[in-house]
Amino acid sequence: MSDLSRRDLLKGAALAGAGLAAGGLFLPAIAEDAAAVLHPDLPPPAPATRATMKGVPFERHATVRIGIVGTGLRGRSVLNELLALDNVAVIAIADVVAEKAALAAKMITDAGKPAPASYVTGDHGFESLVRRDDVDFVYTATPWEWHVPVMLASLAAGKHCGSECPIGTTLKDLWALVDASEKARRHCLHLENCNYGETEMLVNRMVHDGVFGELLHAEAAYLHDLREILFENRDEGLWRRAWHTRANANLYPTHGLGPVSWYLDINKGDRYDYLVSVAGPERGLEVYREATVKDRNDPKWRERYVTGDHNTSILKTVGGKTVMLQHDVSNPRPYTRHNRVQGTKGAFEDYPPRVYVEGQPGGERWTGIDEWKKTHTDPLWTTLGERAKGGGHGGMDFVMAYRLVQCLHEGLVPDYDVYDAATWSAPFPLSEMSVAKGSAPMKFPDFTRDAWRK
Repeated sequence: MSDLSRRDLLKGAALAGAGLAAGGLFLPAIAEDAAAVLHPDLPPPAPATRATMKGVPFERHATVRIGIVGTGLRGRSVLNELLALDNVAVIAIADVVAEKAALAAKMITDAGKPAPASYVTGDHGFESLVRRDDVDFVYTATPWEWHVPVMLASLAAGKHCGSECPIGTTLKDLWALVDASEKARRHCLHLENCNYGETEMLVNRMVHDGVFGELLHAEAAYLHDLREILFENRDEGLWRRAWHTRANANLYPTHGLGPVSWYLDINKGDRYDYLVSVAGPERGLEVYREATVKDRNDPKWRERYVTGDHNTSILKTVGGKTVMLQHDVSNPRPYTRHNRVQGTKGAFEDYPPRVYVEGQPGGERWTGIDEWKKTHTDPLWTTLGERAKGGGHGGMDFVMAYRLVQCLHEGLVPDYDVYDAATWSAPFPLSEMSVAKGSAPMKFPDFTRDAWRK
């Protein structure tokens, strides 16, 4: 468990001993002092003059100048999308592995662009990158534990920034990003590509056009067999498996939760109130290690996996809606993010995508989405068309990169903000705390400081 979780467990035990927890009081997800224990909805103290970042537009940039921290597989994948766009220049790159930085630099020059400045001076080389005066936006695709340091450094240097998921792994870090973004007046974004999937954007328009009536429930997930990747001796295999030795939690909530949060207008009229989490046994990685790691002297045999293979969390909003959020990357199964919504007039379920609307021709059965595409395909997908589908993950990566650059270029309000970033990643620490406390409900922090009501 994280240090934060250990502190919470100790304080939770103290509360129970004092008789405060026995009456159904929600144990606070973050408890740094007595005020937080007794009033879990209160945000950390903030300057009275601090303004929200909700609705704040980017300044206009004739050319969007980007610095990239982390040039491994994911960093180079997004770099490839950026190189296909107009009005963008990749100015600088940073990595701890010189060979990976060299591959990224070659991609840039092969695309006919000037060679980037390259920082390969160790773990903190990115600190020189973010201080450059010719970088407008810093994108990070590092291992998870470096997302927060890179973004805090970027914000301190006056740069907008964005990260792969999760944006942070503790509530303390998530609050630090919110505070730093507000203080710097710069955006700190979780670049969630799944929000830009063709189906997700289609469903979002259907939801907000009232096709399904009043929304009641949604389901989100990351159920993806990653065993081979986790056990590779390169790239993510060098660091991602280690998280399964650290936290019994939903380690990767945002791919499913990001789009669902858009459907439910989270932080834009509603917000998550609390979370309850249950974790099953850990077996998948042990079974896979037995079958594939033949050398008993391999350090992998000294690892003890603690993450329950299948984590199921239930979130409830202030407005009464519910979300089921699941995670399993340790067992064989087809890929799914669930991506389901249920309303008073109908429902949508994904994998494969299908729709049911009450009173539809043909009766009570699922139908395909082709007819709905004619009326509800998002304009970004209508505009980008086949160009988008040539990008990564079915085109969602290209649309995400295109939209980010468009917002920076035209001076638009970004589609999501630091409050969304913190909210979508918060189930990671909240689920860890809930599981550790016998599936106790964990109050969701209001990262917007009550601005969600607007």
